[in-house]
Amino acid sequence: MPEEKDACEECSSDSCSAKSMKDGETSEQYRERQEISRRLCRIEHKILVLSGKGGVGKSSVAAGLALALAKRGERVGLLDIDLHGPSIPGLLGIEGAPVSGTDDSIHPVATREGVLVMSMGLLLRTPDDAVMWRGPLKYNMIKQFLGTVEWGDLDYLIVDSPPGTGDEPLSVGQLIPDADGAVIVTTPQAVAVGNVRRSISFARQLNLPVLGVVENMSGYVCPECGVDVDLFGSGGGVDMASDMGVPFLGRVPVDPAMVRAGDAGTLASYLSGDAPGARAFADVVGRLINIVETAGART
Repeated sequence: MPEEKDACEECSSDSCSAKSMKDGETSEQYRERQEISRRLCRIEHKILVLSGKGGVGKSSVAAGLALALAKRGERVGLLDIDLHGPSIPGLLGIEGAPVSGTDDSIHPVATREGVLVMSMGLLLRTPDDAVMWRGPLKYNMIKQFLGTVEWGDLDYLIVDSPPGTGDEPLSVGQLIPDADGAVIVTTPQAVAVGNVRRSISFARQLNLPVLGVVENMSGYVCPECGVDVDLFGSGGGVDMASDMGVPFLGRVPVDPAMVRAGDAGTLASYLSGDAPGARAFADVVGRLINIVETAGART
């Protein structure tokens, strides 16, 4: 595709690795890498959301970060690479939304808040369909998402990865070498914190900066009196962040209203107000933006 090669050749960045073929790289591999670079170079900040184990509310945190960023006026994309358990469309109320595109491009689905979303959940015939793929197929799907989704110009792309340190987070970490870093999600319990330490080690092995830790389900907000109760303990996330030498971004409480909103696909409406969860995500995003922009100013 000459026009795509010309776009890379005209790029003003001398450090862009997509301007020349790597040793041992085939022409097909080079073309695919250019496809990915051509789209991602229009995105200022790329952030992965990781967790060491399931059940910590990682997708809810990823969606909350995207919505809180959009609320601040940022142009935001949300890529769900949890191929076996895509939950982003349900949280945002866009299940069944039609996906359009051409032979070589896919257009993301826009929420009413302006967040652009792409997820395997939008491509399944029904929400009950199972994706039964091994590693190579998953890698190719993630590569296709990165190389064909037309995000346009964005301030932030949030990438929701499945739990653990397997194929999907490893693939996206390798395919986005210039990512700003990772946000790690945990809950306060010791069993969750122990697994999350592995996510931090995983990010460091990929030379992926750890932007900070979010302690989710940190306290229960009583719907009657508004008092916080530490159902799962407290402080595990902040202690672990301090011990591992990474920033602590903040706590997000268990708010029954936020749980109901996620189940109903109205998480955006909940976060648009002044509820405890909305305030928590606003605080987390404020710290995250400061860390990202400070790191960018140093490079």
